[in-house]
Amino acid sequence: MCRLFAMHAGADPVKATFWLLTAPDSLAQQSRREADGFGIGAYDREGRPVVEKAPIAAYEDKQFAAEARDLESITFLAHVRYASTGGELKVNTHPFEQDNRLLAHNGVVEDLDRLDVRLRQLGVMDLVKGETDSERVFALITAEARSNGGDVDAAIASALSWVAENLRLFALNIIVTTAADLWAVRYPDTHPLYVLELSADDPHSGMTTQRISVRSQELSDKQRPAVLLATEKMDDNPNWRLMNSGELLHIKPSLQIETSYPLPPSPRHRLTLADLNDRAAASQRPLKVGSVP
Repeated sequence: MCRLFAMHAGADPVKATFWLLTAPDSLAQQSRREADGFGIGAYDREGRPVVEKAPIAAYEDKQFAAEARDLESITFLAHVRYASTGGELKVNTHPFEQDNRLLAHNGVVEDLDRLDVRLRQLGVMDLVKGETDSERVFALITAEARSNGGDVDAAIASALSWVAENLRLFALNIIVTTAADLWAVRYPDTHPLYVLELSADDPHSGMTTQRISVRSQELSDKQRPAVLLATEKMDDNPNWRLMNSGELLHIKPSLQIETSYPLPPSPRHRLTLADLNDRAAASQRPLKVGSVP
């Protein structure tokens, strides 16, 4: 299963150090389960996206995959990919960038030929550079945002509702960031996505999952709050909360969180693991701690 992580640090940029493709046992062995690439996105002080990503696995280049990445930003987005659609190419690696926004996705959306027809109707097929369902869903969101004056909440709601009504869908957990805002959706309840509102009093200089580790001494030293999103709980803080199915979060620069439920209760054409091809099904199975494929 792909791994997602995002952080909103509030109104001012903070420095953070990321390690991708970390694991509790052999990096080389564990990475074979997430063998299709990784990426991380942030924004510079002028609000421009900064994306570093590579379509390689840790067992192919352990030093490159495990080295620390130091970034300064208000919002951060990281992804470790196990491909369900699209080859092991940089153009298929998350996060994707469109109209100064970044997106990463965990899940499977099928009927991409129908989605391509929709994107051509909306005049945004040129945004799609690769083969993935994720980039196509992002293009649909971008088309809606362009047509509604830039309302990202409404664009996400409209685009994902169309997908839920018209395409076969296994899971559609997404995180979208700008230089100042962050959005997250868990839909339906197939895969987990957790949210944590860190107070200034919480000890949070370092957090780790099976794949992604992040440390920000600056957050801790300056006693600043933050909001985190992750496919796995990153520490033993009891305030981690599993997002509800269909929940759309909008995290603002003030760290105020707006919650809505704009999507249908369940996709019209919901898929199970048994409905997926072998590659897609393998990409969606959760990884147990200590397991070696």
